[in-house]
Amino acid sequence: MLTDLSPLIAATARWLTGAYPPCGGALSSALCEAQARQAVTVAAWLRYPTEIDAGLVTLAGPGGAARLDWITGADTAGEDTPEDWAWRSWVDEVVASWAAGLLTDPELAGTAVGALAGGEHTAGPAEFRRLLDPDDGDRRAAALLRHPDLLAPVADLHRDQLLDRLRTGPALAA
Repeated sequence: MLTDLSPLIAATARWLTGAYPPCGGALSSALCEAQARQAVTVAAWLRYPTEIDAGLVTLAGPGGAARLDWITGADTAGEDTPEDWAWRSWVDEVVASWAAGLLTDPELAGTAVGALAGGEHTAGPAEFRRLLDPDDGDRRAAALLRHPDLLAPVADLHRDQLLDRLRTGPALAA
């Protein structure tokens, strides 16, 4: 069973940076993408904490970006080419919502990274530096991506589930 979450992480980070684009040129784009990918990685690892969970989502599919597009006003129903539709089908609404919450709340992001300790997915806080401790360049590059008011409609979708997940500690398999 495939247990790699990288297609889900890449698609969800791509959706976030498309909906809340970087401010600036190529460097800003790279910095914004790095922050989105780190937030989405933490959110995905929290949402799918075991190999079994990851295997199930890769088998069933995460659901796609349709509702997120509608909420953000980026609804392109019927306008997507097959290539656009394919990657968008790998966007996970819950993971995008959780990542949006992490990007706009530094304390929540720290708690979330701490909750990964001891789980099947391993990484230290240094791997998530741009999420946890963004410098001025990171903040400028991702001004839209980290704007609490702009991300609120997405972050609020599943915030209660994220808070519940962080209160319960290490999760069991689905």
